[in-house]
Amino acid sequence: MATERIVIVGAGQAGGRAAEALRREGYKGELLLFGDEPHEPYERPALSKGVLVGQAAAKSTLIHPREWYAAQSIELRTGLRIEAIAPQSRNLITADGRAVEYSKLLLCTGSRVRPLTIAPDGMRGVYYLRTIPESETLRRALADCRSLVVIGGGFIGLEVASSAAQLGIAVTVVERQPALLDRALPAGIASQVERLHRSRGVAIELSSRATSIAGGDTVKAVVLEDGRELPADVVVIGIGVIPNTELAEAAGARSSDGVVVDEYCRTSLPELYAAGDVTSHYNPILGRHIRLESWQNAQNQAIAAARNLLGAEKPYAEVPWFWSDQYDCNIQLAGVVEPGLEIVWRGERQGAKCMAFGVLAGKVRLAVAFNAGGELRFARRLVEFGAQVPSASLANPAVKLKELVPEAAPRSLAA
Repeated sequence: MATERIVIVGAGQAGGRAAEALRREGYKGELLLFGDEPHEPYERPALSKGVLVGQAAAKSTLIHPREWYAAQSIELRTGLRIEAIAPQSRNLITADGRAVEYSKLLLCTGSRVRPLTIAPDGMRGVYYLRTIPESETLRRALADCRSLVVIGGGFIGLEVASSAAQLGIAVTVVERQPALLDRALPAGIASQVERLHRSRGVAIELSSRATSIAGGDTVKAVVLEDGRELPADVVVIGIGVIPNTELAEAAGARSSDGVVVDEYCRTSLPELYAAGDVTSHYNPILGRHIRLESWQNAQNQAIAAARNLLGAEKPYAEVPWFWSDQYDCNIQLAGVVEPGLEIVWRGERQGAKCMAFGVLAGKVRLAVAFNAGGELRFARRLVEFGAQVPSASLANPAVKLKELVPEAAPRSLAA
């Protein structure tokens, strides 16, 4: 190409932050940002919380207003799907048949909700929650709702349950696993979240599978495997997401539970990078590939990818971090769940503020804070360093966490 052109496919949080970072880092060439949603890039966390209960406007989730992109000479094309990548000629094919040439390409195609196969198509009162329109539609439905059934006990389902319960709605959460948050937390720590919801009147059905949704044109009940029927004016399905890997896979990029990228956000194809929910990225701290669905990863990996597109050659290496607000409880976690973790509690579990650690072979691998976000920054460093800390010290609130952080450089937890 006569003129350098970077194209970003996917105008969600990752795509928006990548475009922002490219201009901030001094990139002067052409910059195109494609999104198949009609909105400017926005952040999703508030959709299940503030936006859902009417405390925040949908526009408050936007990273920047549309005019900001024009001022930054970023060509933002929303409501337009990219149908194919031709990596040999470095061209994209849009849904309306146009070819767009690129010098370098960044895929931020994100993920989509995992559908529940038993959910009848078109039944009124059955919802998923992923986008701004879905949040606004669900908010209107909850205004007249007396009984809500949430299918799926992950973070999105529990945040919806929390929001609905605070609106005075009778809520039941159905989870097929024996514990909530099965992928995110060990059962011994997830039990704290279960107690939180039960204390607010939410019914929890663990080890329960929904076999059908009854009601004809409009939902009436969720039927469980044991034959019980849970009355429902509204059903929200939150059973996970699927990474949007199809575009990259069709172009020949390597994929395994996400588009596979190295620590520099490079795919297996030349001049093609990827960031955000869609990636299975190599994490140098953990020493393996992981796929994350979090605000932190969408933002920070996108910024790292932008810098590497410009030649920084700097690895993206961060301890996974996630947060969730449920009722008056702020939950933050650093690290990932692994088999065999010893759970160490710090502080009074029945109190408003406490922490839990996951320890393996004496090393801190996971930290979870309940209304203790200020302490998590030190706990996160313990995970990053793979610190050897006596369980008694972790459990003792009189021992300051910052005094337990090693002074040596971080190293891979795989070591």
